[in-house]
Amino acid sequence: MKTIRVLVADDHAGFRSTLTSYLRLQPGVEVVGEVEDGYDVVDQAMALAPDLVLVDVRMPRTNGIDAAREIKVRRPDAC
Repeated sequence: MKTIRVLVADDHAGFRSTLTSYLRLQPGVEVVGEVEDGYDVVDQAMALAPDLVLVDVRMPRTNGIDAAREIKVRRPDAC
């Protein structure tokens, strides 16, 4: 089974912690990073090249929708 590498982006620390804890318990899932704002998710998506980025829509500095668009521009192969 292929391991899915996940980056989690949410500005609510409690939710982010709960989600990453849950994901870490799932077979075949590796949480490669956690971030709390839109700029950091773009930077970490470039640095870590995760298979999946879970992005909150409302985050500080830039929202999740704009962050996802920027990731797609910088990594056209990203889904």
